[in-house]
Amino acid sequence: PGLAKISMKSLLIITGPQGSGNHLWSKIFAASGVLYGWSALNDNYWVPHDQEPFAEAWHDPNKLKDIDIWPKAIAVTSISCPYAYHGETVEPDYEKFINEAKNLGYHVKVAIIGRDQNVLRYQQERVRRTVSYHRFERHLDYLCSHDPVFLSTELLYLYGQRYIDSLARQLHIHLDIPVDKLAEILAENPNAKYFVPALEQPLDNYVRQVSGIE
Repeated sequence: PGLAKISMKSLLIITGPQGSGNHLWSKIFAASGVLYGWSALNDNYWVPHDQEPFAEAWHDPNKLKDIDIWPKAIAVTSISCPYAYHGETVEPDYEKFINEAKNLGYHVKVAIIGRDQNVLRYQQERVRRTVSYHRFERHLDYLCSHDPVFLSTELLYLYGQRYIDSLARQLHIHLDIPVDKLAEILAENPNAKYFVPALEQPLDNYVRQVSGIE
């Protein structure tokens, strides 16, 4: 069932490799204002992940019981894999966190972030000095057992609101983001800094000829 088609409280888990877009997608889901999420990102370009509302519960799922999402019916949490916790790099215990959430009455839905693998590698090398997306891949079988929705950072920048509308239909949630807020969030494509125009390729001239360009 979709998140909005059930009577119990619901929890959407957004996750992906470090650098795949956890902050970006947290902004997107917080911008609608109808979900319990990382609202501090609405007013700040970047906030340390230890200030994410569920951060302590990811390290100790027993702390989930201390989080009250009322009057919201749906909560959103974001976690990268691996993630930094007080100077240490650790992997989330997805199974323990999800089981505890279910024990507390949450209906759990998983959304997995994807980003161009080359950009992901460049980003991890630049920021973390090591490539770590293989650590996330170890958890994919378990996460995929929860019938996840996949979030594409590239499609978000390419199609904007149309892509968000498609995701909202898949998740059965309302994502009414103000036009100016979405424009602010997507103002700078984070992939752009990793690309330069490609040099002429062997088939380019032929393609132009058959296309009637030359």
